[in-house]
Amino acid sequence: MYSSNNVLKMKKEIRLLAIDDSPFTFHEKYVNIIGVVMRGGTYLECVLRDRISVDGNDATYVCKNMIGKTRHKKQLKAVLLDGVALGGFNIVDINKLYSETNIPIITITRDEPNFEKIKKALQKNFEDWDDRWSLLSKGELYKVKTKHNPIFVKCVGLSIDAAKEIIKLSTIRGVVPEPIRVAHLIASGLSLIHI
Repeated sequence: MYSSNNVLKMKKEIRLLAIDDSPFTFHEKYVNIIGVVMRGGTYLECVLRDRISVDGNDATYVCKNMIGKTRHKKQLKAVLLDGVALGGFNIVDINKLYSETNIPIITITRDEPNFEKIKKALQKNFEDWDDRWSLLSKGELYKVKTKHNPIFVKCVGLSIDAAKEIIKLSTIRGVVPEPIRVAHLIASGLSLIHI
């Protein structure tokens, strides 16, 4: 686990894997997810693609598989997720993902989640809503200040100070780390060409 002392030793070009999903409709059965490996926020090294089921329960497994597929796995310092859920309410169990890969996980959300609204949506739409809710609500959500709007962060396998440092090192403009921004752009582009 990264401690606050490790923050001082962090290099600017640490390897990070960011994962985001493509835009989708709820009529679709599957959605593409894109992973990008970058050095800090400046150098793109690898693009990975897989798919998960919309509103399914395979996101943790598929993310683990994606981590295992990259030849950069041994050099990865963290996995960045655009939120804790992909493909609707296909929730990533970040604790399990960390324990099975031994790579720290950081989730980043631009807007503060409305947990009351999320819980009601889960109760209305899923028989296993309590399991999904348990995964979504597990762990502390930190409000992290940026030069612009704050972001909301969960982290496993490293301290919040180390997570903040990784976010700072990998953010070029705005509030979102560049690896997540690039994964989002690629995922959005793929949805336009229907791969």
